[in-house]
Amino acid sequence: MADVCIVGSGSWGTAIAVLLARKGEKVTLCCMSEKKYNELMQHRENISALPGVKLPENINVTMDLENAVKASDVTVMAVASPYIRETAKKIAPFVKPGTYLVDVAKGIEEDTLMTMEQIVKEEIPEARSAVLSGPSHAEEVGRGIPTTCVIGADDKETADYLQNLFMSDTFRVYVNPDVLGVSLGGALKNVIALAAGIADGLGYGDNTKAALITRGISEMSRLGLKMGASPESFGGLSGIGDLIVTCASMHSRNRRAGILIGQGKSTDEAMKEVEMVVEGVYAAKAAKKLADKYGVEMPIVNEVNKVLFEGKSPADAVNDLMLRDKTAEVNTMRWGE
Repeated sequence: MADVCIVGSGSWGTAIAVLLARKGEKVTLCCMSEKKYNELMQHRENISALPGVKLPENINVTMDLENAVKASDVTVMAVASPYIRETAKKIAPFVKPGTYLVDVAKGIEEDTLMTMEQIVKEEIPEARSAVLSGPSHAEEVGRGIPTTCVIGADDKETADYLQNLFMSDTFRVYVNPDVLGVSLGGALKNVIALAAGIADGLGYGDNTKAALITRGISEMSRLGLKMGASPESFGGLSGIGDLIVTCASMHSRNRRAGILIGQGKSTDEAMKEVEMVVEGVYAAKAAKKLADKYGVEMPIVNEVNKVLFEGKSPADAVNDLMLRDKTAEVNTMRWGE
């Protein structure tokens, strides 16, 4: 039995706590606010973030971050991506050397252009860091609906240990040594999901959605390859798998925010209405900076940035994507070869 500390009691942190507790692991769920702590203690349910999912009795809810982290064999970073560095700094003094530290947030830090796992590794180098990603809406994981994810880790021992920890009859886990690719897939798909939501908000159909998903994974793969990630990772769970579910599901806060923007709401209005952190908004600027840095063409990412931050109308953005210069679908193929 592992002693697992979940840092962050939002929907995903709560779902992971429930998943592991059902397996019989010793789980401590750390709340970052007194309001959330009181809610969980009173109702044994995350009513505001994960309604309908009761906490098993073997989940200990606490605000004592220091002792929870000190006692853990595995610490899961389940705060939203804008707060990963701040939280990593806060818990760093309490993390025992060799502790497994799993990032489940998906994002890219705008100033440094680092993935969340890279931030955790930088702030807490004595831990054994990894990333858990894939098509995994908390609302479904919490209800025990079959889900598959992937663990990205630098060494096989860490990957195997965490695979065994998270694996259950409803939660299948694969392993992947391409930590960068797994991390990038989870972050970049949120930007494409905003575009898919915007298209939905404009009233476009399945053809448009399929185009955005297909060309979106192409953009993600091109950037990942330039940065040193494996193209195979983008064809897997953390790439195309997560992209499909995030672009198609109403559980996706990025898609929901995009729909509102497509319907005429401002970025701030959409984020306020969704009532949760819309990580694609934070990742969009970073994705554009990475594309510029590595000289990678990412037209969808570019247009999303213009809509979010420059006041461009969503309809004009779609029109400009459609009227781009003619090009081949796959640049590595040649006629007559």
